[in-house]
Amino acid sequence: TLRMLVPVLLVLSFCLRGRAGLAPHFLQQPEDQVVLLGDEARLPCALGDYRGLVQWTKDGLALGGERDLPGWSRYWISGNAASGQHDLHIRPVELEDQASYECQATQAGLRSRPAQLHVLVPPDPPQVLGGPSVSLVAGVPANLTCRSRGDAHPTPELLWFRDGIRLDGAIFRQTPLKEGTIGSVESILSLTPSSHDDGATLVCRARSQALPAGKDTAVTLSLQYPPVVTLSAEPQTVQEGEKVTFLCQATAQPPVTGYRWAKGGSPVLGARGPMLEIVADASFLTAPVSCEVSNAVGSANRSTALDVQFGPILQAKPKALSVDVGEDASFSCVWRGNPLPRVTWTRRGDAQVLASGPTLRLPAVGPEDAGDYVCRAEPGLSGRGGGSAEARLTVNAPPVVTALHSAPAFLRGPARLQCLVFASPTPEAVVWSWDEGFLTAGSRGRFLVETFPAPEGLKGQGPGLISVLHISGTQESDFHRGFNCTARNRLGEGGTQVSLGRRDLLPTVRIVAGVAAMAMTLLMIITGVALCCWRHGRASASFSKQKNLVRIPGSSDGSSSRGPEEETGISKDQGPIVHTDHSDLVLDEEGALETKDPTNGYYKVRGVSPPTSPDSCVTSLQLKSPGIFNLQ
Repeated sequence: TLRMLVPVLLVLSFCLRGRAGLAPHFLQQPEDQVVLLGDEARLPCALGDYRGLVQWTKDGLALGGERDLPGWSRYWISGNAASGQHDLHIRPVELEDQASYECQATQAGLRSRPAQLHVLVPPDPPQVLGGPSVSLVAGVPANLTCRSRGDAHPTPELLWFRDGIRLDGAIFRQTPLKEGTIGSVESILSLTPSSHDDGATLVCRARSQALPAGKDTAVTLSLQYPPVVTLSAEPQTVQEGEKVTFLCQATAQPPVTGYRWAKGGSPVLGARGPMLEIVADASFLTAPVSCEVSNAVGSANRSTALDVQFGPILQAKPKALSVDVGEDASFSCVWRGNPLPRVTWTRRGDAQVLASGPTLRLPAVGPEDAGDYVCRAEPGLSGRGGGSAEARLTVNAPPVVTALHSAPAFLRGPARLQCLVFASPTPEAVVWSWDEGFLTAGSRGRFLVETFPAPEGLKGQGPGLISVLHISGTQESDFHRGFNCTARNRLGEGGTQVSLGRRDLLPTVRIVAGVAAMAMTLLMIITGVALCCWRHGRASASFSKQKNLVRIPGSSDGSSSRGPEEETGISKDQGPIVHTDHSDLVLDEEGALETKDPTNGYYKVRGVSPPTSPDSCVTSLQLKSPGIFNLQ
């Protein structure tokens, strides 16, 4: 634009000069410039209607009137002086050339407007402290410092880049020198590297108006990091009792220095290296296996839990309950297993399933609900585990009193009455009462009370009390009245009536008399047998004196009384043995013997061979008449 105005101004000045004689004036004046260090700067200056001295000043200092400006080796004036052209040249431009310049026509007293020359100094390549490779520790915060030194003008800005992407958050600061000049600038980048940053390249760029593209310095990150661990198990799902292999793999810089295995936080003794073989049990489901890997920088830990399948294990037993009648009762038991076990509730002695799950609820219980309840878990798929646990339900209710069997008593003899008491809570007292009074414990007149625990489990109702009323010297009225056994607790009262049975003396006398009669009869039998045997022994002794064996047939009555068995008892071959010389004697003697029968024919005696022992007399006599014993 200024160059276009110069010819116009010359024409105007020529016209004015021709008319009225124009004064010297500037056809072109210098303007502010920005020049890069080392380049050439040109400040234009053109005068019209002036033929005198022209000079340039620098910050008010005259450079001289010669065209070559002696003393300023890099400065000179160019252009046709006759035409009024006086341009200032500077080459190469240095930082000291930055100043305010004026073009002056001294003889005409003309001064151009000041022109500011700005010298741009491009920054040097920045420096990253610790580069070109910076060693960092993963996970530990660190600072990277980028610094730019020199006389760069204007002050450069320092930027950080990674993979062409600018990183924000850097802190920029300047270090001033004396006289307000800038000595250096630096940018601090804060970061917390990870193992993934190992080998990454970061770029620090120094950029300014003098060098818009900037200058870069790259730095490589060398990461030291603790182990990065992966832990696996094979197989992941296992039956209890099977073997499992754990594999611990790690990457680290510097290299791994050691392995440490633990189960549920407790060290596994003897386990070293990246592999662990172990037999799984139920505890592995809740106590995971962990692997800790170490190097010079640090350590890392990984853990894994196995899917261990095992049978039910009882963790919490049901607790005994004591509730008042009409209230609700609730039992719970906890079984642990994988898969979850099926839990059922029954009553002991009854197969009916009352509930399924860990809880049994019994609403508004009554005395009939008292007893033992069983929670049961079936064994798992492996056949292991399972079992049962039971708890007792005690229903607090008014006492239940039952009369026990009491033996009948004799008049004026001792008596004993009993009652059985079941109560929860335990009764405050058990009272026996009758017409004349009552008694809780101790003695009173003819009466004495004792109370003691009943056997455990009696009637399936648990422990109870047995109360006994002793009566010494029973009276007639005792057999016709009722004795009341009563018990009381905080929930109420219960009782029963017990009667005393009577035992008569007459049946006992009859039994004693019958026993005595039988004893007398037996004594008589024994005496008769002994007498018979004695007599039979004497008769046998007389026959043994005969020289020949004689057979004496009995009378007609005697022969008819013998049965066939007696006849067959005599050998046919023997027959009657008689001596031929004494046959008549035998007949005569037969008659004589018969008349000499000491029993007068009451016993028919048959002459036979004498018995060899006295016991044979028992078989040689036969009962003749009722009430009299015959020996055969």
